[in-house]
Amino acid sequence: MFAKRECEEKQEEFWIERARVSKPPSQEFYSKLNEHLVAMDFARQVWALCEPAYREESRGGRPGIDPVVYFKMLMVGFFENLRSERAIATRCEDSLSVRAFLGYSLEERTPDHSSLSVIRQRLGPEIYQGVSEVVLTALKAHGLLKGRHLGIDSSVIEANASLRTLVHRNTEKAYWQYVKELAEKEGVDPQDEAAVRRFDKKRAGRKTSNDEWKNPHDPEAKVGRTKDGACDMIYKPEHVTDLESGAIIQAEVLEGDHADTKELSERVASAVEVVNRIVAKEQDALVRSLTADKGYFAVEEIARIQEFDIRTVIGDANAERRRKEGLATPLRKALHRAACAVKSQSGKALLRQRGMHLERSFEHVLDEGGMRRATLRGKENLSKRHKIAAACFNLSLLLRTLLGVGTPKQWAAGTYSLLMALFATFSGQHGGFAPFAPKRRLLSPLFISSSESQTLNEKTGFFNSLLASPR
Repeated sequence: MFAKRECEEKQEEFWIERARVSKPPSQEFYSKLNEHLVAMDFARQVWALCEPAYREESRGGRPGIDPVVYFKMLMVGFFENLRSERAIATRCEDSLSVRAFLGYSLEERTPDHSSLSVIRQRLGPEIYQGVSEVVLTALKAHGLLKGRHLGIDSSVIEANASLRTLVHRNTEKAYWQYVKELAEKEGVDPQDEAAVRRFDKKRAGRKTSNDEWKNPHDPEAKVGRTKDGACDMIYKPEHVTDLESGAIIQAEVLEGDHADTKELSERVASAVEVVNRIVAKEQDALVRSLTADKGYFAVEEIARIQEFDIRTVIGDANAERRRKEGLATPLRKALHRAACAVKSQSGKALLRQRGMHLERSFEHVLDEGGMRRATLRGKENLSKRHKIAAACFNLSLLLRTLLGVGTPKQWAAGTYSLLMALFATFSGQHGGFAPFAPKRRLLSPLFISSSESQTLNEKTGFFNSLLASPR
């Protein structure tokens, strides 16, 4: 049986109390998130970072949108898996729980997607890095940032550009027109696009070089392989991660053809500076090791990193073919130290940690955080958005540690599972609800550790109110 809802609106009361408005489970998640942002003094620090980018109030003009609201909207985009700023603005306008998280009442209009673009262009990259470090400082306060063992890896995101619009760098001739001319010389009808496409796929000497071709709409996007192996316009996001906690220390978007070994020591030095600023205020040498896959191995870069007194756990893909006698003595020593580190028990353990934490961070940020397919253009714009996505990942890590859940979906799933478990406990029917038991031990009241009891007790009051509320 179901209750029919008439299309006509029935006016019963002129107003209702705010406390009586229906609250979705996600509102409790955003409420908890807001509490932790207040606890880390997020708003005051963001205002201090963004103040130089805005004009003084005494000069007049319409006040801008609070930058805290802007960064909170980007958080919503991460937690709701929304790719574009337009989708984020729409979600914020429609959702009561998100409105409460942003601090907007029902009669107020939330920022438009065009305003998000204006703010993104106004704020420089250093401000986004500063916001990321605000979250890292909160992680450090809760013991979730050690900074002793770092891991680095890169992945692929699809650029907001098409291969069909490529033009030659020198002649400005369109790629598709160039292929049609070649096909016509070989006797293929240039008007038959399917035949031209088959010809282009199988023609001898076919090579789409980034040195010869570019996309006029996004010149920094490069031709490369996507995650599933297809040829497309891509960028390369890179994460430097704390291998003891999984926190992302540094996130950056590189050009699609950027070699992993190029300027590796400089990027590592930048990550070390971030760790020293947050963890070691006195700038002492703190980072002990750097772990990466074989694609990051270059003898010169490895030697430079070891000069920082950092142990490099990076395998040499060309170890069997490398001629060590032609290398200088410092480089031979660097090779020996790197080989010993990879073969050691501690090195193997760090390599396992690298595979776990780095791959997990890319999964959450790219595939679950709406960043796998870019909607922005340009390396700087993508780096700005990616830094905030990495900060949101770190916030999720903090919430998962303190509350047991890190996303609104997990909170909603936990609500249902805990209600079923509580009902089974009170009714004495423990076995009847076995198919609905969650995989995570945190939500089961029958099997709970002492470290998890505090989190469960904090949530029990909220769920009891749900059980007692009239339906």
